[in-house]
Amino acid sequence: MYVKSLTLKGFKSFASATSMKLEPGITCIVGPNGSGKSNVVDALAWVMGEQGAKSLRGGKMEDVIFAGTPARPPLGRAEVTLTIDNSDGALPIDYTEVTISRTMFKGGGSEYAINGTSCRLLDIQELLSDSGIGREMHVIVGQGQLDAVLRATPEERRGFIEEAAGVLKHRKRKERALRKLDAMEANLARVTDLTTEIRRQLGPLGRQAETARKAATIQADVRDARLRLLADDLAQLTSNLEQEVADETALLERQKSVEQSLAAAKARLDQLEAESAQAAPALTKAQEQWFALSSLRERIEATASLAAERVRLLSEDDQHEESRSGRGPEQLQQQAAKVRDEHDALQQQIAQAKVALQRATERRADLEQAHQAEQQRLIRLARAAADRREGLAKLEGQVAARRSRTEARESELGRLTASMAEVAERSTRAEKEFAALEATIAQDEAGEEDLDAAYEQAQGALDEVKEAFETAREEERTADRDRTGHQARLEALELSLRRKDGAAHLLGVEGSSGLRGSVSELVSVEAGHEAAIAAALGWAADAVVAESFDQAASAVDTLRTDDAGRAGLLFGGARPEPVDGWPGLPSGARWAREVVGAPQDVTPTVEALLDRVALVDSVETAKTVVALADRITAVTPDGDVYAAGFVRGGSAGAPSLLEIQSAVDEARDKVEEATRRKEEAQFTAQQARTKAVELSEAVDAALERLNESDARMSAVAEQLSQLGQVIRGAKAERERLQTQHAEAEQQLEAGRTELEDLGQRLAAALEEPSEEEPTTDERDRLAAEAAAARSAETEERLGLRTREERANSLADRAKSLEAAARSEIEARERARARRERRARDARVAQAVQNGAGHAVTVVSQLLEVATGRRAEADRIKGELDRALKEERARVATVGDELRELTDTVHRDEVARAQQRLRIETLQTKAVEEHGIDPEVLVEEFGPHQLIPHVPGPDDDPDNLPEPIAFVREVQEKRLRSAERKLSQLGRVNPLALEEFAALEERHKFLTEQLEDLKNSKQDLLDIVAEVDKRVEEAFTSAFEDTAREFEGVFSRLFPGGDGRITLTDPNNMLATGIEVEARPPGKKIKRLSLLSGGERSLVAVALLVAIFKARPSPFYIMDEVEAALDDANLGRLITLFEELRDSSQLIVITHQKRTMEIADALYGVSMRGDGVTTVVSQRIKDVLPGGGVEVETMHSVTEGKSVEDSGITALSSMS
Repeated sequence: MYVKSLTLKGFKSFASATSMKLEPGITCIVGPNGSGKSNVVDALAWVMGEQGAKSLRGGKMEDVIFAGTPARPPLGRAEVTLTIDNSDGALPIDYTEVTISRTMFKGGGSEYAINGTSCRLLDIQELLSDSGIGREMHVIVGQGQLDAVLRATPEERRGFIEEAAGVLKHRKRKERALRKLDAMEANLARVTDLTTEIRRQLGPLGRQAETARKAATIQADVRDARLRLLADDLAQLTSNLEQEVADETALLERQKSVEQSLAAAKARLDQLEAESAQAAPALTKAQEQWFALSSLRERIEATASLAAERVRLLSEDDQHEESRSGRGPEQLQQQAAKVRDEHDALQQQIAQAKVALQRATERRADLEQAHQAEQQRLIRLARAAADRREGLAKLEGQVAARRSRTEARESELGRLTASMAEVAERSTRAEKEFAALEATIAQDEAGEEDLDAAYEQAQGALDEVKEAFETAREEERTADRDRTGHQARLEALELSLRRKDGAAHLLGVEGSSGLRGSVSELVSVEAGHEAAIAAALGWAADAVVAESFDQAASAVDTLRTDDAGRAGLLFGGARPEPVDGWPGLPSGARWAREVVGAPQDVTPTVEALLDRVALVDSVETAKTVVALADRITAVTPDGDVYAAGFVRGGSAGAPSLLEIQSAVDEARDKVEEATRRKEEAQFTAQQARTKAVELSEAVDAALERLNESDARMSAVAEQLSQLGQVIRGAKAERERLQTQHAEAEQQLEAGRTELEDLGQRLAAALEEPSEEEPTTDERDRLAAEAAAARSAETEERLGLRTREERANSLADRAKSLEAAARSEIEARERARARRERRARDARVAQAVQNGAGHAVTVVSQLLEVATGRRAEADRIKGELDRALKEERARVATVGDELRELTDTVHRDEVARAQQRLRIETLQTKAVEEHGIDPEVLVEEFGPHQLIPHVPGPDDDPDNLPEPIAFVREVQEKRLRSAERKLSQLGRVNPLALEEFAALEERHKFLTEQLEDLKNSKQDLLDIVAEVDKRVEEAFTSAFEDTAREFEGVFSRLFPGGDGRITLTDPNNMLATGIEVEARPPGKKIKRLSLLSGGERSLVAVALLVAIFKARPSPFYIMDEVEAALDDANLGRLITLFEELRDSSQLIVITHQKRTMEIADALYGVSMRGDGVTTVVSQRIKDVLPGGGVEVETMHSVTEGKSVEDSGITALSSMS
């Protein structure tokens, strides 16, 4: 086995398709640096499955594709094809020639193929590993790899030997087996857990299955007993109905006879009533005349009595009027005139008193003024006398001092006045500037208020919009949550509507025509009545609506043909009972028809199903409604049905299709409503967002204008502050000057007063030099006269007040007397008119009394005649009434008998109707609850049939009791016993049998699988143990051979030296590493790190060659491994190459001529100016005698090129 050819296309620098035909032996590839020699090695490693981009001297795998040059465009893919001669069968494949190809695309994908057939990378690696060429690629010794061999860890060095020995593939297979074993452990644990869980469930489920088996037997017993009791009820009701129909004829004949008798009695009664009606007007007229005359006589008598009484009363009033006495109006007028005269005299006295009071007041004022003047005179005289005693000299000095001080104060007052004028001028100027600025700031403040208002308005609008946006977003989220919740509920409810019975089969059959849908979809029910309507409709609530009778019959045939179960079908054509004859319902009840809506053609059928069905709010109302009339059925909101003779109800089970459909419609409406609210909220939020952006811009603009106005007002405020300080300073100074000025004026005025006083005192002192004291007699006299004047004034004032009060009293008395005189005159006039009227009335009353007496006599005579006529009419009327009473009694008796017969007939009809209804109910029950035809029920389970024993799970089928005759009490006892046993079993899982069988089968399957997994695990462990044994044997053998070969190779490369390889853990051959010990001749070191570069290379070559010789591979590729060796060591290495030539093919990249000399073929690699590598080859055996070389033109080497060379010298010169 050897590499036969290598073709590169688009791989690195090989842009054009380049083929290299290789032969056994040593092939050297030579060429200048950078020409692409190492790319050949990379191509070999790459096509054999190398996955590391760094191993290929690249950053990523796509770098192997030709990247292009200035003269050549880049390519889209790289392809390398390796052809291996397999004539010796080294590769485990039935081909003498194996072609391996690998293609890399620009997108990063790779394709692999063996002999043109696509395969996996793993297939190529497995194929090559059987020949000692593993994934680690120890057969390729690249540049710098020699030193890596020595730097490798002991475990990595072990990998070289394992790969050469073919052990690595077993180790990889072992790793895969262990991974599978780990996965199997997880599966094993899972299966064990499942088996344990199922085993734990089998016990309770087994008990449930046993209970279900017992329940099935008991239920069969219950069904048989119920069917036989039902058949007995049906047979008895049918027999009773036939007997009652036979008894109905005689009762109807008797009813007809009584009806004829009643008709004759009614005819006689009508005749008597007609005669009584004819006699009634005469009696009525006589009675009316008698009552009229009686009433007239009573009224006339009353009038006469009233007239007599009036005459008496009028005469008594006249006498009383004449006896009345009192003061006359003339006397009252005289008294009033006298009081007026006294009042006028008193007014004159008041005027005189006012004059006297005025004179007294003037005198008192004059005397008080004279007394005051005298008092002042005496004070001046007393002061002058004192001044004279102090001395005129002192007084004159004081006058001079006061005059000098007054002049000084006048000068100071002038100065203060000037300063005040200056301060006032300065303050006025500042105030004018302040006022001008205030006017400016007033305008700015007005604008500021507008700006504030605009900003606040814009900000308020923005806040409102933001709040509206948040509200809309919250509404949107709320609506979305509601829509999600309602949508989930709608989906769950729609899943509940998916039925699996016969109706669902009919609705799901493709191409079915004439079926309009289910009743729950087509019938609408008012909210809150779904359960009641479903209970009232019964089987019809889950039925399917068909278009006609034929379509319904066809649907039933379809169900029978497809064995799809049973279904109810409704179609038009029913004739419901009119509501007119139904009784009125009490409060809390309404007819079921009122809450149900359906398509027009189906409505009669639905109404017929709901004939006389009432919806009630309680059991008490149901009892009242059922008692109103027969055939009325009452249904409560919980779905309990009450009727005459039966009640159906209990705890709520699964909701009906009507309820589910109503819930679906409600959920769908809520979903639509939530969707609508969400869309509205989104639209509102979008509008609010847009408006918020606009308002934000308006707020920013208003805020900017407001800031500008604030800055402008701040500057004006600063100027106003400065002017205010000036004004306040001027004001404070002006106030200070004013205070000083006022004080100066006060002091000046006081000085002037003192000066004037001193001057007067000086003048008085100079004019009156006498030293005598003034007398007080005049003052005392004036004081006494003033006091007397004050007393006189007080007396005059009191007298005036007394006279004024008396005058007011006299004026009031005069007015009272004059009013009393006028009243008396008016009363006398009224009394005179009243006396005249009474006299006239007395005369009229006397005339009436006389006329009434005569009228009473006439009316009494007429009343006697009317009394006789009335008595005759009463007698005739009495005789007719007695005859009518007797005839009415006779009619009532016959009518009662007829009503009794009619009620009996009606009760019999109602009883028969109830019996028919009970028969229909029992027939319906037989069909719906038991699934058996009524005729078949009576025929097979009737009382005439013997009852076989129902076998139980523990009964012996060959030893069953004999059938027995039907006895109702025995069957009822049997039913009660079976129902009691069934209730004692508790809740029964009807699916327990199937579930237990399925679970038991699954447990058996998992148990078998668990056993298989355990066996597989053991098999894998056996395989792993066997692989470990083989790996250990192969590695031990390979290591021993390699160690032996290494000692020989090392001694040849290092004559006189000592080298060997050892195991790091000889006791564990599966995990031990390999250490290399090398001691060159003349040295005592063993550490590899202390060797020179050449020595390290030779040691690495020695190790690799030892491996190559111990376990040869078909071929080896070496990339400039001898570059660091001198001639002597190169010669030794060449000798080893020649030894390896016999067992393996060597492909050597070299620059050494001595290496080229041992080659069997040379390939020259060069790179042209366009950056593309080209190749030329030469066989050494084709060298001509005398040193000439026969040049072989290789058109197949590089497409479209030919290269000629003059021999090995020319090829070697390329290096």
